[in-house]
Amino acid sequence: MNKDKIFKLAKGFRGRAKNCIRIARERVEKALQYSYRDRRNKKRDMRSLWIQRINAGTRLHGVNYGNFMHGLMKENVQLNRKVLSEISMHEPYSFKALVDISRNAFPGNKNVVFPPKKDAASMIV
Repeated sequence: MNKDKIFKLAKGFRGRAKNCIRIARERVEKALQYSYRDRRNKKRDMRSLWIQRINAGTRLHGVNYGNFMHGLMKENVQLNRKVLSEISMHEPYSFKALVDISRNAFPGNKNVVFPPKKDAASMIV
């Protein structure tokens, strides 16, 4: 890259990284490496966020994420995780219907019993 392009990319950097060509070149190269890496990491982060949202929604109905997704796969429900997370946040009744479909498809989802929660008073005996 020529000097003008490097300085254009280094605009906004701190100290001599914005106006000294040697330092600016190093900083710009490193910044481009970070941006290349983080474009891929952003996709991972979003997928994990969708999975967390789906898991939170399914646990409200007594099913964990893995069993929910397995049930949907067995029923051939082809909704991706992005759409499922949006449905779980904004349309709880539609999401409950999906949980019921998954629960009927996969026997591991049935009869989930939560242990009774212990009160602090009952623990002090």
